[in-house]
Amino acid sequence: MRTDDRHLHVRGESVFVDDIAAPAGCLQAVVVYSPVAHGRITKLDTSRARAQDGVVTVLTAADIPGENQIGSIIQDEPLLAEKDVHHVGQPVALILAGTMRQARQARSLVDLDIEPLEPVTDARVAHARGQLIQPPRTFALGDVDQAWSQCAHIVTGRADTGAQEHFYLETQGALVIPAEDGTLTVHSSTQGPTAVQKAVSRVIAVPMHAVEVDVRRLGGAFGGKEDQASAWAVMAALGAVVTKLPVRLVLDRADDMVMTGKRHPYSSDFKMGLDDQGKVLAYEVSFYQNSGSAADLSTAIIERSLFHTTGSYQVPNVRATAHCCRTNLAPFTAFRGFGGPQAMFVFESALERAARVLMMPVHELQKRNLLEEGSVFPYGQMAEDCRAVACWEQADRAFDFAGLVAHANEHNRTHTATKQGVAMMPVCFGISFTNTALNQARALVHVYHDGSVNVSTGAVEMGQGVNRKMRLVVAKTLGIDPLRVRVDTTNTGRVANTSPTAASSGSDLNGEAARLAALQILERLRLVAADKFGTSDLAGVDWEELVQAAYWSRTDLSAHAHYATPNIGFDKQTETGKPFAYHVYGTAVCQVTLDCLRGTATLDEVKLVHDGGQSIDRGTDLGQVEGGLAQGLGWVLLEDLNYAPDGRLLNDTASKYKVPDIGFGPRNLEVQWLENAPNPRAVMGSKAVGEPPFMYGIGAYFALRQAILAARPDLDPDHVAPLTPERTLMLLAAPKTNPNEEAEV
Repeated sequence: MRTDDRHLHVRGESVFVDDIAAPAGCLQAVVVYSPVAHGRITKLDTSRARAQDGVVTVLTAADIPGENQIGSIIQDEPLLAEKDVHHVGQPVALILAGTMRQARQARSLVDLDIEPLEPVTDARVAHARGQLIQPPRTFALGDVDQAWSQCAHIVTGRADTGAQEHFYLETQGALVIPAEDGTLTVHSSTQGPTAVQKAVSRVIAVPMHAVEVDVRRLGGAFGGKEDQASAWAVMAALGAVVTKLPVRLVLDRADDMVMTGKRHPYSSDFKMGLDDQGKVLAYEVSFYQNSGSAADLSTAIIERSLFHTTGSYQVPNVRATAHCCRTNLAPFTAFRGFGGPQAMFVFESALERAARVLMMPVHELQKRNLLEEGSVFPYGQMAEDCRAVACWEQADRAFDFAGLVAHANEHNRTHTATKQGVAMMPVCFGISFTNTALNQARALVHVYHDGSVNVSTGAVEMGQGVNRKMRLVVAKTLGIDPLRVRVDTTNTGRVANTSPTAASSGSDLNGEAARLAALQILERLRLVAADKFGTSDLAGVDWEELVQAAYWSRTDLSAHAHYATPNIGFDKQTETGKPFAYHVYGTAVCQVTLDCLRGTATLDEVKLVHDGGQSIDRGTDLGQVEGGLAQGLGWVLLEDLNYAPDGRLLNDTASKYKVPDIGFGPRNLEVQWLENAPNPRAVMGSKAVGEPPFMYGIGAYFALRQAILAARPDLDPDHVAPLTPERTLMLLAAPKTNPNEEAEV
């Protein structure tokens, strides 16, 4: 029997929330949401909707038996609006009907009047008005104020990065089935089963043990279902409790895009000081995060920005300040990289600005400032097993960066209609939840009479291959064929108090817990083998015979294990500590050709060296590297989310939002693994792989800027991403200020 997701996917047999067979009497739910970004509800009349054929009921905040609150870190987000609304798409009521068509028809019959108030959609405006979700936080290293006097060159500037839609294939959804004893089974498309369990418990006013959350798989998530999956599961649970019937709530694409949060837009100010040799002596940055109307995970995300303030570089004097700015947009949320990409983009922007002032190639500045063994990060942790230089040197050697630059310069000298740019992008990304308590996991392993094995962990499969890794970890530990191992659904009744599958930690935490559980069983089997077969060396013992012998000798063939990442912690009072178990490194080389007449760019090459440790499954890791890169490229070059001044999302359907396709990708993509790079700090010597590759895409942005500046050396534009064809064309067509000759890369 082959139950790997990859086999089920290609046959179209994979089951998602909307594919689960509807129980008898199952109702369909549709959300009524605010059409305005900020206002006061003056009328909410659901009588006409209730009278619609097939409608069972319409629920509002008044129907909530528990607490009308789903905020996770900060309690500032009601499930259903009561008096005020704070963003377009904020849920106000829930319609339950026999069919989806009936529910949607009834939605148009709800009389909802809202007295509009002035919305704020810009983070800097919100900051100026004092609309902050939490007080500013600052990470500091050295003495920045004193260091400025030692700098031969000081550059300042602004960098802006936009929002990004997760665009998971499976939209948000849940199916809730009530049982005879008042308990609920919740099938949720969530990265955080325990977060859903806790939210349902709070809103429905039942103990957590009365809520069983079960997750087979997700059709993609990328962070968008870490916190924001909870609302839809809670609404379905509310409907099930009120009606005593099963309820399914699955958003269509348009509702999903309007009502859910995206990657946080950032606007940042930087100041960088360097000596004559290009060494960065001081760096100061202020991040203005557009958090949206509620906290969601914004405070944790901007903390991650602070942790990655200096990217892959060592800087002796740093001051980074973070502002979570409350606006009237849907609460922004987790997205691959979790605030790290925004911070790294700013530092790379500052380096590029400095390179122009010093008249030095930017890759020289990058190389001279790379992290080394023992370098200190702005939060006090030292770089251990630092591989920033090793990745850079392997990439430089393998991909002939100097040759690519020479080729681009020659192309630019001899071509006017097209220009080329080449850039390197080093990556350093910390692995662990920065909330130390989340760095724990549990696993339950059963060995059955016939030698087959069942594994339950807190990891959620969402296309990243974590189930395959769990299977391989247990199989390798027990020394059996992986086909003997089945990975069960993620279920809060089997594995409790799960951390979300996020922060690139799913395999690290749950894989080690599964390994420890398997080791317990293995040690018991060694004793059985010594007693029954006269040897503790299991290599020469038939597995099925051994398991049978263990059963008949009444040996426990089940084990539960707990794993907590050792030697990590962070003090938020001093803003210092060791938040990460280790770091992942890598370097990408990106080459771009710009069509100066059209403003379009072709990604000629992306070649990279990735620090992947001793991989549990290299094919799975390769897929994550390639997928993360594609998503990063989309963020900086293509995916442009726009909001009207009144807070409406303008890209509110799939037809209005451009995501990377096969034609957008690099013509030549090559991934090399860093040589001789074991990792003693994670399961079986592996390294996390989910988020770090996203940042490689940033290199393509700077390669494209190099090409633009080769065509227009008189320009000195602010750093704004995404650098779409429209934005590129506007830069190329800008009035000339200085008719200099064409520049070199």
